[in-house]
Amino acid sequence: MLYKSFRTIGLILTLVLSTSGYALEQDGFSTSPTTNNGKRWRVAYYQGGPQNNYYDYLEATVKGLMTLGWLQTTEMPSHMEKNTRSFWKWLSNEIKSDYIEFVNDAYYDSEWNNELRIDTRNRLITRFNEQKDIDLTIAMGTWAGKDLANNEHSVPTMVMSASDPLKAQIIKSIDDSGFDHIHARVDPQRYERQIRLFHNLVNFKKLGVAYENSVYGRTYAAIDLIEKVASEDDFEIVKCYTESDISDRTQAEESVLNCFKELASKVDAIYVTVQGGVNSQTIPKLVEVANRYRISTFSQLGSEEVKYGFFLSISRAGGFKPVGVFLAATMSKIFNGAKPRNLNQLFEEAPNIAINLKTAQQIGIYLYADVLAAADEIYREIETPE
Repeated sequence: MLYKSFRTIGLILTLVLSTSGYALEQDGFSTSPTTNNGKRWRVAYYQGGPQNNYYDYLEATVKGLMTLGWLQTTEMPSHMEKNTRSFWKWLSNEIKSDYIEFVNDAYYDSEWNNELRIDTRNRLITRFNEQKDIDLTIAMGTWAGKDLANNEHSVPTMVMSASDPLKAQIIKSIDDSGFDHIHARVDPQRYERQIRLFHNLVNFKKLGVAYENSVYGRTYAAIDLIEKVASEDDFEIVKCYTESDISDRTQAEESVLNCFKELASKVDAIYVTVQGGVNSQTIPKLVEVANRYRISTFSQLGSEEVKYGFFLSISRAGGFKPVGVFLAATMSKIFNGAKPRNLNQLFEEAPNIAINLKTAQQIGIYLYADVLAAADEIYREIETPE
């Protein structure tokens, strides 16, 4: 199997990337630190359940706030295994700031449990309306975004790490959230960029996709976009259904592994979607299955999973730092009086290519020198997740 040239790669990325970068004060709202009438702004956090990239978004936003002067610069904690609850506790107790307080008892998590989700959502909205002690909420992921994008409260809410806020009906449009107090960062072409790059380089005929067959599952996996590209580029999609947004993590993990085993004999490539069953425990097993059958894999999440053995991905230029600065700037403007609805939601990240050479060797792919030159991140071994 041979890869197309560096010129082709550059053309692919240019065609599907319309804009990137963001001027911090381009809309006229200040990002300068300010108090809430002499008091600190009180921030809450809500997530539907644990997900590795939730930690990454939260950490990047905190670093962005440090860059803008809202928080005292300090070294981030290590060895937290990307646990947002532990990180929030650290933020509450250790971060020094004259402007922002990460409220210790304002961390909410539904743990991917539907019954708990109803209770958590209601408790949070009741707190908004009765205690009125929260000035801004970070809603991490699609579940949290859906639960707070309504007229039941008016607390400024920033939705982060939702795969497709528009498709999930969290927001009305890219340009308008539909609620004065809601802001959801969007990158509508991110997953289309991924699929087009993957197909143009690998030229697969059958693409396997394992995902939860629910409204949210289809949104996370960007199934509509995959189907759109498949119809235009003439390849077949082979689907396998998993369980993801459930409290039983072992069951979610087994469902993904079973799907990989099922897809292995049917496809020549797999698009590895973000879901509960794809994590540090299962990635080595999933990589082993794919590489044994010489199947090309593309990580929807990014370069971290390429480091652990998936073949290819589009990584984030500068890691999470650019989007972290964007989110921190958005938060700053809200504290300075801007309505979330009036702020820009579009932030498209400049794409980098990540490749695992050891995986390429194991699945029998020869990489030309110009393809390697086009790659921004190259991993020469398959590392084991911590």
